[in-house]
Amino acid sequence: MSALTQGLQHVGLTVTRLEESASFFTQLLGWKEVSRKPDYPAVFVSDGSIMLTLWEAKSDQPAGFDRRTHVGLHHLALRVDDEKTLQEIHDRVADSGLNIEFPPEYVGEGPSRHMMCYEPSGIRVEFFFNGS
Repeated sequence: MSALTQGLQHVGLTVTRLEESASFFTQLLGWKEVSRKPDYPAVFVSDGSIMLTLWEAKSDQPAGFDRRTHVGLHHLALRVDDEKTLQEIHDRVADSGLNIEFPPEYVGEGPSRHMMCYEPSGIRVEFFFNGS
């Protein structure tokens, strides 16, 4: 049976810090802001391949995600072209003061490498270089 779907159209993420999260993607990673819905509120950003919808949480005390106990997004993994770009992202995230879970390292025995950090609202974001 052939797949009935044809890839990812967009991912919607609920964030607690809408403007800071949008800036993470647009300013730190160089994505483009596609549009806004101020009354919702939401910001749509894209790297040209993926579109993210960043929705502002409505609660004053939203529950944070716990990967061991909650069903939902474990992390968002973004592909990068080379090790130099992976290192540049690491340096930019480090300079921004955001939390880095681990710096660039081999996946298993390699040659793929990855790193994991948290964007301003606390969503885990992985950057992955295939290495082959």
